[in-house]
Amino acid sequence: MGKPNDLKPDLKPVDNVKEAALRDMYAGINDKHMFPFWAKQSDVEHDEVRQLMNGPKPVPFLWSYKNDIEGLLKRSAELVTAEDTDRRSLVLINPGLSPRRATVSTLYTAYRQNDPNEIMPPHRHTASAVRLGLIGSENFTGVEGEDITFGHGDLVLTPRDTWHNHGNVGDTPAINLSVLDYPLVESLNALSFDHDYREDGVAKKKQSARFAGDYSASVYGAGGLKARFVNHYRGVGGSSPMYVYRYEAVREMLEKHRDVENPHEAVLIEYTDPLTGGPVYKTMGFFMQMLRPGERTLAVKQSASLLVSPLEKGPGSCQAVVDGKAFDLELFDTLALPGGVWTEYVNNSGAPVVLFVASDEPALAHFGLLTRYGRSASGDVINLLNP
Repeated sequence: MGKPNDLKPDLKPVDNVKEAALRDMYAGINDKHMFPFWAKQSDVEHDEVRQLMNGPKPVPFLWSYKNDIEGLLKRSAELVTAEDTDRRSLVLINPGLSPRRATVSTLYTAYRQNDPNEIMPPHRHTASAVRLGLIGSENFTGVEGEDITFGHGDLVLTPRDTWHNHGNVGDTPAINLSVLDYPLVESLNALSFDHDYREDGVAKKKQSARFAGDYSASVYGAGGLKARFVNHYRGVGGSSPMYVYRYEAVREMLEKHRDVENPHEAVLIEYTDPLTGGPVYKTMGFFMQMLRPGERTLAVKQSASLLVSPLEKGPGSCQAVVDGKAFDLELFDTLALPGGVWTEYVNNSGAPVVLFVASDEPALAHFGLLTRYGRSASGDVINLLNP
């Protein structure tokens, strides 16, 4: 009777046959556009869990307004006119997601420069959007019959499927930043566009105003008070009916509460729907965050992805430290923070820093996927959503 080791040579041909059969089966699965989901520790090439986890992912990334964006905006305004296009925007593409048009997995940021007295034609889309004024006091958005002129720090909504057109009604160039849930809507196969704007069957290049320019402020600008004499169902509904949020009011509230103690978030204010108290959109939330002079926040990690842009900053440095890597933040930059990274902010300047923050927090909350953790001063990890 042979020794046990004598049997091993007899097994090799069997193993080779099985391996060949497995490879043939995997090739057939791939050819038929399927994915085998049966991970085996011994089968490194076909470790499906690893493959799922290692798909395209956004990375923390900083776009410099001064070095990366400003010059291209001016050049685009010179070379691409309103006669050439319905829109002229620079979209920020995360290197980890390229060529997909996304700044983080669910959102993208874009910058736009409009020349003096330049108004683009109306359009609408199923992606929701906001516009934030950066430079100039006469940025323009007409949305569902409300003509809105806005400046530095003012936030303008264009909810899904609302007709809107953008431009500039001033005599000097105006620059704004936009955030859209385009990548999320595209992933859900719900993205559509419409450029055929008509009033009473007649094609028009600009919407007619149906509301006073101060409509949003006059109807929704007093907290805790709801007008019962207007129809709050604007556009297609489901979003905040207040279409413009002025920076002056937000900045005043930040200053009023500058002594609040919140070591993880500094002074943080959320834009909300005045009717529900919830976020302005079901897919995106927006915030202003003030870092006081010399302030360093404690680290936070959350499943929500963020887009962060300094709107106000004095001399001196301000940094976001992301998983130990420092990013220097300057005025109007955009920093992409994918969910799952530890982030803290350091304001080394002698003046407050105000950050505009966009987040997919509402979408994750609706799906039951929102988490937020912080590190205590001693380094312990604590649950910030359910302390």
